[in-house]
Amino acid sequence: MTQPTPVRRAPGHRPPLPDLLRSALRLASASVPVLPLRKGKVPFGNCPACAGSVCGDRPHMKAAGPCRCPQVCHGWAAATTDPSIITSDAWTPMWRTAAAVAYHPAGAGLTVVDLDDAQAVAWAREMLPATRTVPTTRGEHWIYRGSMRSANSVRPGVDIKSAMSYARWLGPGTGTMTALPSAVRALVDREETTPARGGVVSSLPERAVWDHTVATGCRHTERYVRTGLERGMAKVRARTESGAGSQAFGVAQFLGAQHAQCPGPCGLDALGQHIVAAAVSVGVPEPYAQRAVANGLTAALGRAA
Repeated sequence: MTQPTPVRRAPGHRPPLPDLLRSALRLASASVPVLPLRKGKVPFGNCPACAGSVCGDRPHMKAAGPCRCPQVCHGWAAATTDPSIITSDAWTPMWRTAAAVAYHPAGAGLTVVDLDDAQAVAWAREMLPATRTVPTTRGEHWIYRGSMRSANSVRPGVDIKSAMSYARWLGPGTGTMTALPSAVRALVDREETTPARGGVVSSLPERAVWDHTVATGCRHTERYVRTGLERGMAKVRARTESGAGSQAFGVAQFLGAQHAQCPGPCGLDALGQHIVAAAVSVGVPEPYAQRAVANGLTAALGRAA
């Protein structure tokens, strides 16, 4: 009977690296912290020593602790650029069964706006500055240069992934990466858009009324400006469940851009106070509404410059 011929390997021969591990090493070499994801697009579970955070968590987590576990524990906090860790005996078995590579955006100085459906993508194209985009299964990732706090569901179909978060690596994408805009930062500010029960949400000080007495340098007719303002405020007031603060930012940005070529003054402060009042009327805290509108006007005038 013929005996099987043993496979002879050259001294020092190593089996080929899994494809995902090769991708992870390429990202790490570009200073992007990586970790493997298992089926379901979620991190591998903590080892017994870290389960339930009994280890005290890692030093860079929100509840900073002493954990130095070599395993792929604590999700995003395990992400690293160190090839000796990525290819270690503790991580290699995970790469063999991994379903995807993830990265820690803030660790690479990035923010990912995760747009989960076509409606969210359409909103981003209207409201956010263009940047590098990566197609996803149902939408797109918009990647900006700069980091910030992460938050889920900042508006329908939109998550922000940056600090203390991870995003799937789906390729380099297309387009030129631009700086993180204030419009994205504004999305994460706490926004309570359900009106307070049985009372006034906030008491605004007496606001200026926009007309041509405060806009002596405006090149538009009063009817034109008032029509745009009323339409914008209607959009804000329609956001009774969520997104009124973000809508206020967008309206302020749009109205500000209309006046970018005027010699001025155009009474933008007065216009802004009308938008703030509309946002407050549907439950947005006044300080947040003031910030959102100020950021919108600044973004419009800065872009025009």
